[in-house]
Amino acid sequence: MQEHHGIARIHARDALQSAFQSILNHKLRSLLTLTGIVIGVLAVVSMVSSVYALKELINSNMEGMGWNYSVVISAGEQGSVTGPRSLRRALRRANQSVQTINYDDYLALLEGVPHKSAYATIENTALMRLDNKEKQVRLRATDPEFFANKTYPVLNGRLFNAYENDQLLPVAVLGYHFAQEQYGKSDPVGKMLQLGRHRLRIVGVLDKDQLSSGNGMNFNTWERKEDLSAVYVPLKYGAQYFGTQKGVHMIYLQAASEEEFRLMKSQARQLLLARHSMFPNFSFMNVGEMLLTITKEIEGYMKRWNVTLIAIASISLIVGGIGLFSTLLISIQERMTEIGVRKSVGATEGDIFYYFIFEAVSLAMLGAALGIILAWLILTGISKAIDFPLYLPIQGVIVGFFFSFLTGFLSGLYPAIKAASIDPIQAIYYFE
Repeated sequence: MQEHHGIARIHARDALQSAFQSILNHKLRSLLTLTGIVIGVLAVVSMVSSVYALKELINSNMEGMGWNYSVVISAGEQGSVTGPRSLRRALRRANQSVQTINYDDYLALLEGVPHKSAYATIENTALMRLDNKEKQVRLRATDPEFFANKTYPVLNGRLFNAYENDQLLPVAVLGYHFAQEQYGKSDPVGKMLQLGRHRLRIVGVLDKDQLSSGNGMNFNTWERKEDLSAVYVPLKYGAQYFGTQKGVHMIYLQAASEEEFRLMKSQARQLLLARHSMFPNFSFMNVGEMLLTITKEIEGYMKRWNVTLIAIASISLIVGGIGLFSTLLISIQERMTEIGVRKSVGATEGDIFYYFIFEAVSLAMLGAALGIILAWLILTGISKAIDFPLYLPIQGVIVGFFFSFLTGFLSGLYPAIKAASIDPIQAIYYFE
C-alpha cells in the first residue's frame, strides 16, 4: 500500500513538472491561453468584491448609527386602550398616579439588564442672547456613551466625566455646527456659555460628522446634523434642572448579538413594569427588530445579486476554457511523438491522462493567481481614486480559484482522455 502511494506521488510530481515544462516551452501560446482565464477570474473576483464592499458599507453605517440590536424606550402608554369606559377611566387614573420613566429607571436598567451600550437623553431648549439677538438653542442632557454610540469624535477638549455628572456640575460639550456658528475658528474650550438660566463651562467641542463626510452611504443625515447643532450637558444635571421628577425622554439600549437583543428587550420590559406598578406607561420602539428584518432582506438580495453577477462574469471564464480546450487539442498533435515514446518506455494511459490534465489545471490556476493579483491592484487603485472602500474578500479569492480549477479540469478532460487513448506505434510514426 505504501509503495502504491509512493508511486502515485512520483507520478503526480512528474506530471506537474511535465505540465510546467510544457508551459515554459510554449510561452506565447500559454500567455494567450492564460489571457481568457485571467480576465474571467478578474471579472468574478471584482463582482464578488463589489457586493461584499456594499454589504460591509451598509453594516458599518448601521453600526456607526447605533441602530443594530437596539431598542428605544420612551415615555407614554404603549398602544391604545380598548374596553369599557370604566376600565379606560381607571387606566387613565393609574397613568396619572404612576411616575413616568426617569433617571432612576435608567440606573436600574444599567444595573439589571445585560447590554453592550446604553444612554439616555433629556431634551430641552434655552434662549441664547448674542449681539442683541435671541436664538433658541437645543439643550440636550445625555451620557458620554451617546457620542461613542453615534460615532461623534471630539475635535477640541474632552467629554464630561463621571465626577462632573455625579456632582451636577454645569459643564457643556458643543456640537460642531453650533461651535462653528457661534465661535468660528476660535477655540471655545474653557469659556462660559449662558443659555437661559444655565451658565455652563465649555469642556469640549465635537468634530464634524465623519460618518456622512465621505463618499459612502449616508443614513439619517438630517438627524445627525441636528445632533451636531445642539449643546450637551451631563445627564444627571439635566434630570435635576430640566424637568420634573427627574424624568427622561428616551432610554437607548443596545445588545451585542441577536440572541442577547431579544433577552435584553424582555428583561428591560419586565424590570420597568415591576418599577411602574405593572402599568405600561412607556413604549418600546424596536429599532433592532426592524433592522434585523431589513438586514436579512438585504442579505437575501445580495446573495441573489451575487449569483447573478458571478453567472455573468463566468462567461469570460467559459471563453477562457474554450481557448484552453483548443490549445490542448493542438498540443496533442504537436506532442504525438512524445506520447508514443512515453508509452513505449512504460507510461500507462493513466500517466498520459495525468500529464495533460495537470497541464490544463496548472494553466488555469496560474491564470487565477494572476487574475486575483490584477483584481487586487485594480480594486486598490479604484478605492483610492474614488475614496470608496473596496475590499478583496477571501470569498472572492476562493470563488476565483474554484471556478478556475473547474474550468481547467473540464477543459482538459477530453484532450487528456484523447491523448491517453492514442496507440503508441501510431504516435511514434505519426510524422513519418
